[in-house]
Amino acid sequence: MSRRRKVYKKEEKLDSRYGSPAVARLISTVMKRGKKSLAERIVYTAIDKSREGSDAVDPLEIVNKALENVRPRLEVKSRRVGGATYQVPMEVTPARQVSLAMRWIVQYADNRRGLPMAEALAAELKDAAAGQGNAIKKRDDTHKMAQANRAFAHFRW
Repeated sequence: MSRRRKVYKKEEKLDSRYGSPAVARLISTVMKRGKKSLAERIVYTAIDKSREGSDAVDPLEIVNKALENVRPRLEVKSRRVGGATYQVPMEVTPARQVSLAMRWIVQYADNRRGLPMAEALAAELKDAAAGQGNAIKKRDDTHKMAQANRAFAHFRW
């Protein structure tokens, strides 16, 4: 039995420009110290810049494709069994998949030095949608770790 309280799902908020819950969550992930209008400006600029040079009709096509490509299917969690700690591969819930994908995209965009955040986020979204970049590498590393530890899958409960 979990020691924590039950987690209740919150209603999904929609962003003002596109009416998309994914963009609203991306804005919240980019936001620092409660500066939501700055985060909105960064995300909307990044979406516009990531569309440049592509023939996509839907403005959110690149964002959705990037999120779909970065979402991890498996991850490892530490389980303590008889004094030893094992890295047990577990399937990732859909909500956590999206959370991790957004977190990784924003984190690696923030790590791109020498670029404004909007340009870095646009570049990271483009790379992720194309199936390359740091966020995709992180997902692959997570999957490799789960594959390497699949011998401990029987500790899953």
